[in-house]
Amino acid sequence: MKLKGKVKFVNKDKSLFFPTLRKRVDAYFSENNIPRTANTTMVVKSIVLLLSYVLPFLALLAFQPAWPLSLLLWFVMGLGVAGIGMSVMHDANHGAFSNSKRVNSLMGHTLNLVGGSAFNWKLQHNILHHTYTNVVDMDEDIQDRLVLRFSPHTKVKFFHQLQWVYAFVFYGLLTLYWVVAKDFVQYSLFLKNGVNTNTPSQNRSWFLKLITMKVLYFSIVLAVPTVFFGIPFVEVLLGFLLMHFVAGIILTVVFQLAHTVEGTSHPRPDEHGNIENDWAIHQMNTTVNFSRKSKLISWYVGGLNFQIEHHLFPRVCHVHYPAIADIVKETAAEFNIPYLENETFGQAVRSHIATLHRFGRLPSLNEAIG
Repeated sequence: MKLKGKVKFVNKDKSLFFPTLRKRVDAYFSENNIPRTANTTMVVKSIVLLLSYVLPFLALLAFQPAWPLSLLLWFVMGLGVAGIGMSVMHDANHGAFSNSKRVNSLMGHTLNLVGGSAFNWKLQHNILHHTYTNVVDMDEDIQDRLVLRFSPHTKVKFFHQLQWVYAFVFYGLLTLYWVVAKDFVQYSLFLKNGVNTNTPSQNRSWFLKLITMKVLYFSIVLAVPTVFFGIPFVEVLLGFLLMHFVAGIILTVVFQLAHTVEGTSHPRPDEHGNIENDWAIHQMNTTVNFSRKSKLISWYVGGLNFQIEHHLFPRVCHVHYPAIADIVKETAAEFNIPYLENETFGQAVRSHIATLHRFGRLPSLNEAIG
């Protein structure tokens, strides 16, 4: 199925919401003489998060601590993997880290450092998720996964009734699946559906780089500790799995709290492929903020708790989201557009669990209509 150009948004009511909002946000940056990209806080954060991934691994090799302590180091690495994913590579691959394409590319490839693929991620996230948020068959991030259902438009199965119980276990498998198989699956998928527009020669070159990167990643993380430092492979493997389980749960939960919670919509295009809504208002209807007032959460999750601001202004570095959030909220109220948010992390988690529970029992809207 070709996805490119399949669905488009039609601003039937000629809403002036986004032009007005964009003008006000532009004025904030120009009047305060603030660049939209990274500041000192962002640079320091990036260094801290990268070191939280690299230093524990070096400590494992250099000191070879007892197994309980080594697991703690792997645990910290998991926190680092998630932090890099949310706070470093994410902004860079959106072009929001720096005005320099070279710097954005370098920081964006920190995803490759933790076993992923920056190229695939841009196709899945920047093109599909950000353009077609919560549109089933278009937004790959809400596609059903094995025993998990994230859309009211897909077929409900008997085991989905318990997904609110077992979902978090499967969330922990996300990054492990990513580094082992997901990039290869997406390579084939994005070629078939037209999202990957590279030439055949470019794709052959990229696929070779992908294989090389995977070999290097697994060699360094799994083989080097055993072959060159004599650490038992079982200990290394268990630590590796713990690292990815920690990173997987964090990354998946943070994402789900922004889109798979109560109050969000899941619109479907009509028979002509049209969604009769302004794209920006669609983002407001499908995206939820959480814990906006928590500085600790905002620091660690890379502003992904300001998901509304991120979806509207993805090329603005996340360190600026707290400042522009009030502008977005006030403008939304002026145009009678909902500004969806959960005030605390706990409220957001409960809302997500309630949505999993509802989707686990809710018949497909297509079946209900039929």
